[in-house]
Parts: sequence; C-alpha cells; structure tokens
Amino acid sequence: MAQASFIEVQKFLSGVDYPASKEQLVQHAKSKGADKQAMEALEALPDQEYDGPNKVSQAVAKSS
Repeated sequence: MAQASFIEVQKFLSGVDYPASKEQLVQHAKSKGADKQAMEALEALPDQEYDGPNKVSQAVAKSS
C-alpha cells in the first residue's frame, strides 16, 4: 500500500488553526474529504499538539 506524502496530507489540512491536536487535525481532514491514505497517515501521528504544518509534515515523514 502506498503511503500518503506530507504534501497530500497538507492539502486536507488547509485552513486548520494551529496549534492543533492530533484529533483536531484528523477531524479537519475528514471534513475536507481526505482520502484513505491521508487519514491513515494522520491517524498514525503521535497524540500531541502540533504548532504548525512543518511539525505535522515532520511527524508524517517519521511515521511513514
């Protein structure tokens, strides 16, 4: 199965207010119609608060 890239994930996080928790990111992406791969990438993130898109991208890269 192909892994979602952080670029794909960021498309679904457009407009999210940072800092944001993992749960907030997951819910925001779901509301934007995120695909299965993006949702799996977000659900695999550590349960913590993210202060911006760079932190999310770093976490997605580590978890893939």
